[in-house]
Amino acid sequence: MLGRGRRRDMSEDAQKFELLADLGAMIAREVELDDLLATFAGRVATAMAADRATLWLVDRATGELRARVADEVELDALRLPLGRGVSGDVARTGEIVNLADVAADPRWARDHDERTGYRTESMLCVPVDGADGQRRGVVQVLNKRGGAFTTQDEGFARVLAGQIGRALDYTSLRGDGRRAGVAVAGRFNHVIGRSPAMQAVYDKILRAARTDATVLMHGETGTGKGLLARAIHVNGPRRDGPFVHVDCTTLPAGLVESELFGHERGAYTGADARVVGKVEAAAGGTLFLDEIGEIPLDLQGKLLRFVQERAFERVGGRATLTSDARIVAATNRDLAALVKEGKFRSDLYFRVRVVDVELPPLRRRGGDDILDLAEHFVAAYGRRYGKGELRLADAARPVLLAHRWPGNVRELEHAIERAVVLGDGGVIDVDALGLLDVDLDGDGDGDGEPDDGAAAALARDRHGRPGRRRRRGRRRRRPARRPRARRGRASLRPGRAGARRRQPVGRGAGPGHQPQQAGAAAGVAGARRGYRSACAIATVRPVAAASTTTNSTPSSHGGSFRIGDRVLSVTSG
Repeated sequence: MLGRGRRRDMSEDAQKFELLADLGAMIAREVELDDLLATFAGRVATAMAADRATLWLVDRATGELRARVADEVELDALRLPLGRGVSGDVARTGEIVNLADVAADPRWARDHDERTGYRTESMLCVPVDGADGQRRGVVQVLNKRGGAFTTQDEGFARVLAGQIGRALDYTSLRGDGRRAGVAVAGRFNHVIGRSPAMQAVYDKILRAARTDATVLMHGETGTGKGLLARAIHVNGPRRDGPFVHVDCTTLPAGLVESELFGHERGAYTGADARVVGKVEAAAGGTLFLDEIGEIPLDLQGKLLRFVQERAFERVGGRATLTSDARIVAATNRDLAALVKEGKFRSDLYFRVRVVDVELPPLRRRGGDDILDLAEHFVAAYGRRYGKGELRLADAARPVLLAHRWPGNVRELEHAIERAVVLGDGGVIDVDALGLLDVDLDGDGDGDGEPDDGAAAALARDRHGRPGRRRRRGRRRRRPARRPRARRGRASLRPGRAGARRRQPVGRGAGPGHQPQQAGAAAGVAGARRGYRSACAIATVRPVAAASTTTNSTPSSHGGSFRIGDRVLSVTSG
């Protein structure tokens, strides 16, 4: 993507081509949606040689036009009722409006100019529709430099609006194909959630993203720590630098230091070349240490030095190197408890815990977040696998709300993907979801967290032995072993009351024969009792239907558009 200075020197036609080419890359990034809309509006104004531009979105919940996603001050300047003003009328009728003198049009709302002191002279408004034909918003461009907007500007704006409508389906600002508008489900692109718990997370993420402070995110597995780590990177001053993701759980035990800090040639057997480590590769960008609690204790001291001073040495090297990398760490473990157990350095813990962000589990975020996420994944995987327009069945919604989601957002995503792949028709029903309520802790509630009463039940089994749980269901018995004759004597395994007896081979019925038969019978009974299993297993219960409880290119109609002496073929990609 070209810089602003270079972009000013480009011709208007070249900037239009660049804008269409960059649209997909802009949409794909995990950025704050308001920043995305503002950046996009600025690019439109520059490409069309206009003073300013605005992308108004139709809020599906209220029916209003919104210029921003976040609810902040001056709401009257950020919202516009449908049908009010020129943009509101375009959103209602779907007709393109090109005004050389807005003051002569009765639809023009003068109060905006009077309040801001800005003078609007010319205007071009184009409706934005999705691939399903539903209205998504309006592109409004003001004050063409050098005169009024031309018919060529109208043609380009029409093509651009069509591309925007299809591209919005790849963001969190998605439509559902049945009604106009988009669902504003979160402040970050690709991050779904509007619950109070997630709003608190967004505020911390935005404050931290604008600085270089070290961030520690903690929460259960599958809560989206990796996605928010990337959001911190692309919303901060290092967005143009590298984002290096290090999964500490996959680092080989003997090569952790080499993977992080690199090694010199000849540092060890097989090191035939100098290798740059992850911390050096992240210079100027962000180093994301995923599951930092898994780093070996003997290496945490060297990592502490890097966190404090950004200095390190490669394995086998003596030169001290530096790397200006921002550090974002994440863990699903209780690092404070690991510090008390001596498994994690306290100084490293307090050093990485500059900005502490706790991600709530899905079951504590509320039903609205669960359904918003489910609808988002249905639309995303429906496009990826070419299933067309899909929707959740009404009977599936209470089942989704009743499930405890021990795997959090990742479990929900995979459940929806499975339903899209295996389901028939355009409806995702309960059977297609195939949810299993996995009781990981044995307390019967399926949340993976032991209750107060369950903790004592887990401590001892029915025989009083610690660390075992009673297995539900019918016990399986193994057959008793048959006595095996040995050379010169017969060996029997008696039961609990029996004793091992020796009997010479070849003797018939005699004084020792009847006790031998009695011992064999006791041995069979004892063996059957002894092989009864008391091992603990996770209880799995299927969720009943009656319980009360992104990345492929969208299809397009195609077309072409002439800009200058070139013809542009347009698709939805």
